[in-house]
Amino acid sequence: MPKTKKEVTIVLDGKKIRCAEGENLLKVAQANSTFIPAICYFDHLDPPLGTCRVCTVKVKGKFTAGCQVMAKEGLEVEVMTPELLDHRKAVVEMLFTEGNHICPLCEKSGKCVLQALGYEMGMETPRFPYTFPNREIDYKPKHLIMENHRCIQCKRCVEDVFTDEGKPVFYFQQRGKETFVAVDYEQEAKLSYEQAYRAMEICPVGTILLKEDTVETPGYRKYDKVPISEKPPEEEKKQELGPQQEVNPAEVKKKVVATVSLAGCFGCHMSMLDMDLDLLDLIEVVSFNRSPFTDIKDFTRRCDVGLIEGGCCSDENVEVLRKFRESCDILVSVGACAINGNLPALRNWMPLEQTLKDAYLRTPTADKTALIPHHEDLPKILDKVYPCHEVVKIDYFIPGCPPGGDHIYKVVQNLLFGTNYEVPYEEFKYD
Repeated sequence: MPKTKKEVTIVLDGKKIRCAEGENLLKVAQANSTFIPAICYFDHLDPPLGTCRVCTVKVKGKFTAGCQVMAKEGLEVEVMTPELLDHRKAVVEMLFTEGNHICPLCEKSGKCVLQALGYEMGMETPRFPYTFPNREIDYKPKHLIMENHRCIQCKRCVEDVFTDEGKPVFYFQQRGKETFVAVDYEQEAKLSYEQAYRAMEICPVGTILLKEDTVETPGYRKYDKVPISEKPPEEEKKQELGPQQEVNPAEVKKKVVATVSLAGCFGCHMSMLDMDLDLLDLIEVVSFNRSPFTDIKDFTRRCDVGLIEGGCCSDENVEVLRKFRESCDILVSVGACAINGNLPALRNWMPLEQTLKDAYLRTPTADKTALIPHHEDLPKILDKVYPCHEVVKIDYFIPGCPPGGDHIYKVVQNLLFGTNYEVPYEEFKYD
């Protein structure tokens, strides 16, 4: 008969809790309706990895990894203080900026733990500049592809993927910021399909991909409708929103909005048109000035709100963005390209010269007459694509690729008229 664990009393944010001695803090917190986020944690790995630091808590006034704290009599832990919430959000933001996380391109989008934590913490854009590191994709393994641009070095694969003979398949190579997860090709080739699939599944981001099957179920997106902090309900329920305040056109002064697409695809502008009948309500209280909607090329008056689609890839983009900042009271980055560069930023980890040569000289259709366009009338291409907030001050962000028309409509209404439209969880997405 198994020995019953001794019960102890711990204090979680001032609340006394009874639990088994030696129980992991993350499990104790979850059992008591307190969500401590974590990326590297596996309950069957002992001792816990403690590599990601997303689960940071305070014990006796000192920061520590929550997954490495075990329950003992008299333990006092701070978990949900504003300082710790901001600290954990900062860690998630750093993980985003230290890699190349282009969510619309990622096979794991919708069931990525890092992405889900970004949603959970309300991360619109990181407070840190994007580093756009130059990393290689490893196609050499027999079963797997290593998309190292996305790796957050959580160590899950290193500690939990082995062959039938008990040989490790993954290991860390290099040191410091050059560290990356390498593959032992000989051992990786011994993995069965099921073992290789499990390696892909335990990766919390989209780094480890199975060549034979990169998507579990087409359209399956685990965290799209239910936050990572909640268990999926048995029946899907729509998020209940507070009372929504409508705008009466007769009671408000008409506002002026300007829009522009920089290094983008105009998808966000198309999404604005997808407001459908809401667009008819909006034009009752809003007029558009400089915008592709009106084909007005220059500002004719000061605007209340400027909506920016796309990042900055040329000197012309920078000039236009600065003009918008000068001419608009509120400036909003709309969509992933404006917020983090998105697809146009795929060139950011290559030298500009290589990018131009690949685009104009090394294509299948290039002949002896091919050249890189250059003329004083052409915009000068920048060394990389810059998110808008790295060029001018941006006041608000609307993530998505593109964000839905309803999402844009609600944010614009809130900014212009102080309404209390809430953006439900399922509309707040990076892709």
